[in-house]
Amino acid sequence: MRFRLFRGAAIVGVTALGLLTATLSAVAATPGKPDDGPKPTVVLVHGAWADSSSWDPVIERLTRDGYPVRAIADPLQGLTSDTAYVSSYLSTIDGPKVLVGHSYGGAVITNAATSVPDVKSLVYIAAFIPAKGETIGELAAKSTPALPLVSTEVPGGTEVTIDPARFRTAFAGDLDKATATDLAVTQRPANTRAVTDSSVDEGFRSIPSWALITRQDHAISPDVQRFMTARAHSRTTEVDASHAVMLSRPDAVTKIIEQAAR
Repeated sequence: MRFRLFRGAAIVGVTALGLLTATLSAVAATPGKPDDGPKPTVVLVHGAWADSSSWDPVIERLTRDGYPVRAIADPLQGLTSDTAYVSSYLSTIDGPKVLVGHSYGGAVITNAATSVPDVKSLVYIAAFIPAKGETIGELAAKSTPALPLVSTEVPGGTEVTIDPARFRTAFAGDLDKATATDLAVTQRPANTRAVTDSSVDEGFRSIPSWALITRQDHAISPDVQRFMTARAHSRTTEVDASHAVMLSRPDAVTKIIEQAAR
């Protein structure tokens, strides 16, 4: 009797083992959910009176979320030469790319986007989005009041900065005074060719775009931003922020970049 019970249990065990083996084999033979593949590289292009460090809070968040990130130091020497510089840099990055431009950087990515393959999307952060033949100066003239600029003659022409005493009001009204003062002191000047060179390409015509409009902006008025984003058919979000939105509202900036990346 004991032998029979043991034998029956053995048969049941063998049967169960067979079922388990068959199940595992079937699972192994069934293809899993396809991998979404590597995330695109997010390329950040700053504008005038700023530098790559202005993206630091956004870089921290994108990196934490697993995105490879590059922040290009825009020369700010003229739209034509800056576009060529950024295009050369982009050609060294393999795979899909998301181009993000703040302020004048928006004009640069608009012109550079079609010069290299695999640009997945464009993201405009409080940015200029010029049409072909248009200059930044023409678009800037639509914003009032005019920025309080200080000119300096240099060997390469004329460069302009924002009057440090009025920088916070014009550029970074929602940042604390100490931070705004530091930005005013370290701001990078822009050659006047940045506003006089004509735009020659419209990357937004063939590449999907997203835009973040800053409703408290005194550098590019919200209405001018709305005009440009509507013309570009960008998927648009608005936020209560100054022109320095990547520092004052990095979560909002990161969110729209990741929307475009997906």
